[in-house]
Amino acid sequence: MSKKPWKEHLEDIKPYQPGKPIEEVKRELGLEDVVKLASNENPLGPPPGVVEAINGAAGSVNRYPDGGCFYLRRALSEKLSLPEENFVFGNGSDEVIVLALHAFVDPGDEVVVADPTFQIYHIASMVKQARLSVVPLKGLKYDMDGMLKAVTEKTKVVFIANPDNPTGSYVTARQMERFLKEVPEQVLVFIDEAYYEFAEGDDYPETLKMLEDENRNIVIARTFSKAYSLAGLRIGYGMARKKVSEVLNKVREPFNVNSVAQAAALAALKDTEHLRKSVGLVRAEKERFYEAFSSMGVDYAPSRTNFILVKTRRDSVKVYKYLLKRGLIVREMTPWRLGGYIRVNIGLPAENDRFFELFAEALKEIPEQK
Repeated sequence: MSKKPWKEHLEDIKPYQPGKPIEEVKRELGLEDVVKLASNENPLGPPPGVVEAINGAAGSVNRYPDGGCFYLRRALSEKLSLPEENFVFGNGSDEVIVLALHAFVDPGDEVVVADPTFQIYHIASMVKQARLSVVPLKGLKYDMDGMLKAVTEKTKVVFIANPDNPTGSYVTARQMERFLKEVPEQVLVFIDEAYYEFAEGDDYPETLKMLEDENRNIVIARTFSKAYSLAGLRIGYGMARKKVSEVLNKVREPFNVNSVAQAAALAALKDTEHLRKSVGLVRAEKERFYEAFSSMGVDYAPSRTNFILVKTRRDSVKVYKYLLKRGLIVREMTPWRLGGYIRVNIGLPAENDRFFELFAEALKEIPEQK
């Protein structure tokens, strides 16, 4: 066989596998009623003002979008009290991750990641032919001392998901400040705050203040996919000191955020009531999940996100399939090397009730593993 024309190292990369869409499950299993609690989406959906903005923008999609996201940039600048030049926008915050690797990493450079954590850090780093330094979690939490020890003179980027996906745990303000104080200045620290709106408060770090240090290379990424109900439009953003954001914008595609997504994000940012309802729903329903899991006798990881990691004490693939056949999609965690666990995100009260009922049935039907 002739030599493969594509890059050889891509053979070893397993693509990211998203949760099954509702329509796919309906087709495959012949079901009419399917609930998805697998991808950490907002069950409330976009509010009317956002839908109106989407409809208004749809008539202009024959034109290229604003490459600089002018109005959204200005609105975020005012909301977060951060200069406009400190932002970079992406097709989801996933793209901001990729931009950071494009800008900072050459083949053979080192990237420090936790394990398990958001899989895109691993996949995108491998695409760049970086050498991964993997630091296992301790008790389902980031081992910040271990992350620090993993940094060498060849390290270019450290990824920190805060809160973490899939565990829901978080790095405290004190832990983050200590880490940033000791990590070498030339290392880019990428802080992924996709679940920021659900986590803020208490001892959660206020990272924007950390951007004031002109000697630090920090990127803070956030998204409109979760609390703002815009997962289907793919829009997120990064924040960094001016020089770092300039570099990221140099490797960004010129029209990477579509015009409909920009209009929707701007409208979503203005609707503070919808955000309040979204966060309030998650907080209230999460307590019901905790109570249900405790009554069922299963362990769970307390979460600062809109999802919960659950140890089933059973074959989690069988649990997943049991729920799926009955029209309930959750996330089975073996791909994260968390066999026996599932991850379930908070849905509407009726959807959560359905999960409680079916999950309790699954625990009775599937033998417990010793």
